[in-house]
Amino acid sequence: MGLQIPALNQNSSASNYDVTDDVFGQTYNETLVHQLVTKFLAGARAGTKAQKTRSEVSGGGAKPWRQKGTGRARSGTTRSPIWRTGGVTFAASPRSYDQKLNKKMFKVGIKSILSELLRQERLVVSNDVMPTSNKTKELVAKLKDITAKRILIIVKTVDENIALASRNIPYLEVIEAANLNPVLLVGADKVIATTDALSVIEERLK
Repeated sequence: MGLQIPALNQNSSASNYDVTDDVFGQTYNETLVHQLVTKFLAGARAGTKAQKTRSEVSGGGAKPWRQKGTGRARSGTTRSPIWRTGGVTFAASPRSYDQKLNKKMFKVGIKSILSELLRQERLVVSNDVMPTSNKTKELVAKLKDITAKRILIIVKTVDENIALASRNIPYLEVIEAANLNPVLLVGADKVIATTDALSVIEERLK
C-alpha cells in the first residue's frame, strides 16, 4: 500500500484512496499499450463489406456466342470480371478484424495505462460525482470545476441515474470497472473513479 489516488476535492469529506503498487505502480509499456489500443479499435470495425466473385454472380452458364466467326473477342461466360455485369476479380468478403491478445497481456496493458494516468495526475477518486437524480444539469454542476475536454467516469455499476444524466454530455463517457476500455482510458484528459470501482479494478487485475 504505497500509493494514493488523489480525491476530487468537491467537499471537505473527500479523502485520498490507497492503492497497491502492483496495479497502479507499473512502468509505462508503450509498445504493449499500442497493441492493446489497436486490438480494441480493430475489433470495432464492422468487416461487413461484400462483393461477388465470378462464381457467385448469377447467369453465365452458356457461352455468349460461338468461338469463331463473329468478329468479336472470344468469350466463355458473361460472369467474367472484364464484363460490366461480371464478378469482381479480388472480391471483398465479410471478415473479422479482431486481434488476439491473451489475458495476461491485457492485464499488464491496463495496469500500465492506469499507472501512467496516476503519474500524470489525470486519475482522481470521487464518490460525490454520482448523481442523485437522472437530471443532466446535476451532473454538469458536479463537473463544472473540471477543465478537462474529455472526462471518463468509472463506476462499479452504471445505474439509471448516471446513464440518463450523462448521455447528453458530449465530453463525458461512463463505463463500468469490469469493462475497462483502453481506448477511453488513453483518450481521457481526466478519469474519475468511485471507490467501489477502484476495488473492482484491483480485484480483477491482481
